[in-house]
Amino acid sequence: MVLNLWCPVTAGSWNVFISPDFIYICMASFAVRPLNRSKRNTSPFSPARLFWYAAIFILPLTSCNPTKYVPENEYLLHKNKLKFENRKIEKEQLRSYMRQHPNKKILGVRFHLGLYNLSNLEKDNWFHNWLRKIGEPPVIYEPRLRELSRDQLKQYIRNKGYFNAEVTDMATFRKQKATVSYHIHAGDPYTLRELHYKFEDPTLEEVVLADSARTLLKPGVRYEQDLLQEERQRLETFLKNRGYFNFSKEYIYFEVDSTVGNRQVDVFLGIKPYQVRVTPTRFSTEPHRKYRINQVNVFMDYDPVQALAEGNSYFSDLDTMVYRGISFTGKDLDFTVRPRVVTRSNYIMEGNRYRVEDVDKTYEHLSSLRIFKGINIQFFEDPYRPVGPDDEYLLNCQIQLTPMTRQSYTMEVEGTNSSGNLGVAGNFIYQHKNLFRGAEIFGLKFKGAIETLTENESGLKNTLELGVEANLQLPVFLLPFLNKESFVKKYDPKTRISMAYNFQRRPDYTRTIANASFGYRWDGNRFNSHTVNPFELYAVRIFNISPDFMDRIKGTYLEYSYKNVMIPEFTYNFVYNNQNIKRKTDFIFFRFNAGMAGNLLTGFHKLADTPKPNGAYRLFGMEYAQYVKSDFDLSFHQVLNESNEFVYRLFGGIGYPYGNSRALPFEKKYFSGGANSLRAWHVRSLGPGSYYDEANLRYPNLTGDIKMEANVEYRFKLFWVMEGALFLDAGNVWDISARDERTGAEFKWDRFYREIAIGTGLGFRFDFSFVLFRLDLGMKVRDPKEPEHLRWVIGTERWTLKDDFTLQIGIGYPF
Repeated sequence: MVLNLWCPVTAGSWNVFISPDFIYICMASFAVRPLNRSKRNTSPFSPARLFWYAAIFILPLTSCNPTKYVPENEYLLHKNKLKFENRKIEKEQLRSYMRQHPNKKILGVRFHLGLYNLSNLEKDNWFHNWLRKIGEPPVIYEPRLRELSRDQLKQYIRNKGYFNAEVTDMATFRKQKATVSYHIHAGDPYTLRELHYKFEDPTLEEVVLADSARTLLKPGVRYEQDLLQEERQRLETFLKNRGYFNFSKEYIYFEVDSTVGNRQVDVFLGIKPYQVRVTPTRFSTEPHRKYRINQVNVFMDYDPVQALAEGNSYFSDLDTMVYRGISFTGKDLDFTVRPRVVTRSNYIMEGNRYRVEDVDKTYEHLSSLRIFKGINIQFFEDPYRPVGPDDEYLLNCQIQLTPMTRQSYTMEVEGTNSSGNLGVAGNFIYQHKNLFRGAEIFGLKFKGAIETLTENESGLKNTLELGVEANLQLPVFLLPFLNKESFVKKYDPKTRISMAYNFQRRPDYTRTIANASFGYRWDGNRFNSHTVNPFELYAVRIFNISPDFMDRIKGTYLEYSYKNVMIPEFTYNFVYNNQNIKRKTDFIFFRFNAGMAGNLLTGFHKLADTPKPNGAYRLFGMEYAQYVKSDFDLSFHQVLNESNEFVYRLFGGIGYPYGNSRALPFEKKYFSGGANSLRAWHVRSLGPGSYYDEANLRYPNLTGDIKMEANVEYRFKLFWVMEGALFLDAGNVWDISARDERTGAEFKWDRFYREIAIGTGLGFRFDFSFVLFRLDLGMKVRDPKEPEHLRWVIGTERWTLKDDFTLQIGIGYPF
């Protein structure tokens, strides 16, 4: 189908080819609702019209001739095809060895090429320059790069052990587009028969052979050059952890014999001797040197800018003190941080053999104190006593520490949108790092939020929230028997003490929450951490309950969630995160929470035979909660390439009240909806189950004891700091008790799966490095509050912009 449109880019008209995707969009916009003119939604923002608006925007990008700016007698690289019989070879790795790639696509659309083609190359103004800057010029097919890609693919396959691999290539042309095909004939891989060592430095033979059982090059494994490089790196780390400070993987080389037959190879691993520069152009060889730490000096309050400006004079006239065998140096001895804080985080000790692992741990633990902006560890051979009594060379270590600014404050302002009620929130945060010169971090936070109500019968024009929080983090456990230096170095423990007070005025009630907590955090290893809060106490008071709200909850199960209550809680948290911050790769994030409240107090009261007024024990004159609660949050980040990734997430949680409580306190209940949950619903506006109460629409306050949620999100780079996302969310909350009188609120095994809400949408993110600002537009697909046969709401008569589209504003990624 061809459509002639007048276009200002060139004189006359130009051909626009309507893609099947666009035709499908047009058909969908008609199909989303029956053609009943009497009931048609004539709003300019109806869903059907939104489809047309989107189609008008997408039309120039998807339908314009992609070869518009391809020179005559040249071709647009349309596609690279890979064909191979061996499925063990990963296709994405092969693509990285191609020297030419087609223009980027987002969901099958060459978005960036479309933007570039919208520009006029003859015009030099800000708009057309901007389109060319954020767009992408057409990738012109080059035969030379095709041949180079073929050769690199063949070399890559052979490096994977397929020594007899061949790659054939072919280009086909149609309508000024080129499709390049590569056919890989890999054959069978070669395997390792034997590993032999060649020690040009005999002093390393005993050391290396003692660790040979851990080699990666075992008989029977497939030969791969990558495996050889991994073995080089492993041996370098191994030897550097045995005192060989100057050793590097460049001293290791391999020889491969592929003539032994039966598709097998013998690998010879050789280690060269240490090279010492004699003259600028001549080296001599000698055995590799083993080093031991002779002295450790810590330069406290080091200023690199002043040191650069003053040169050697900066290092003169210094004061020095010795603490636990370590010299501490500075312009004076009134250091910003006490020396014992540094010694607890330092693994480089006098008399120990040099270990690169100790250096890495020292960097890691000093950084975790969050009080140094600069950490520099250097080693020098001792010029006065180069060799120790055991014939090992001696190293002097210098650690330069540059402190952060001790006191800082930040102000945060953000807009909010809850069920159409617009608001503004702000925080003032004060932080003192190193409060008592022991790496103690003190924080003070004041927050406030106000939200204007658009539909409210209570007479209240806005909601108000005010709060203050103070917290103190210590770099040790406040438990004497667990503060030995060996324990601190192994687990990097932290103690956190916090207190908070929050005032909330809502249309239905006013509430105050006072909180105090005390807990410990420690690392299991570099991937996981544990947090235990043995003491966490909440005091919740609710007053000024509106008559309308009281009438709705009085005598119901919900009434027990809106009472004055004390919450004495014990909590445990486990976090696993194997994200590689240096390289963008797949990773898993897992968080597990468990908590219980009121058990110890109930046991004391039963032993003391304490009376139970109104059927519940009291603490400080208030009933206290008793429950158990646990949840998990699991996400997998699948990185496709530098610009695209999928994120999959599962969340599940349950809380069970018993004993002294008939219901979970409101603060401990789960909710769904919002910027980090089901984005097609406002926060606390979904559930529980299939329950529906029109009164809750004015200010949603829906919660439950059980929560299930699943999310899938596709993230992709657009241009500048802008990223895009497409997402699908599903889930709901339910109540656990049969005493809940709300119809459809209780969790039932035979129906809960029919009460799953589903939403989808698209988002835009603006990544400014220091902060990521997020806009997500969610659209309801399946709404459990509707009658069961009408829950698929997309494309129905009731589908409206006001009720079924939600704009969420957030900071950072949702998960």
